[in-house]
Amino acid sequence: MSPRVGQPAPDFDTRSDDGQPVRLADLRGRWVVLYFYPRASTPGCSVEAQRFEAALPELERLNAAVIGVSTDTEARQAKFRESCGLSFPLIPDGDRALCRAYGVMGGLGGLMGLAGRQTFLIDPDGKVAHHWRTVNPASHAADVVRYLRQTA
Repeated sequence: MSPRVGQPAPDFDTRSDDGQPVRLADLRGRWVVLYFYPRASTPGCSVEAQRFEAALPELERLNAAVIGVSTDTEARQAKFRESCGLSFPLIPDGDRALCRAYGVMGGLGGLMGLAGRQTFLIDPDGKVAHHWRTVNPASHAADVVRYLRQTA
């Protein structure tokens, strides 16, 4: 089950594809855009990631950090980062612990144990501020920016 708006976001302490620590607690005081996607390097995932990268200056101005999560391996995430020119953290969630904590398992009709394409906006106090259950990869980053402009 996904955490509800207003509830504390499930905490995590993990590593990004490049081995850097990523802890939700370290991001207190900032908005966090935690977006889940089924598989790195697919057309939809690439478009969505590149749109988040393009929106990063505006998101940073709004005091927001972006983190991408999929069940891919570190190597696959690293290749995805390089091919898309990404500068924000990508979390390889091979054990699916983070995906389960956020209730997003079951992407692509539940096939192959992939994450569903969903996004959580976590407020500076660590609570879920918004949950996008359905996402259009081409417009999602703009939707998040728009929401943050109205909220932050």
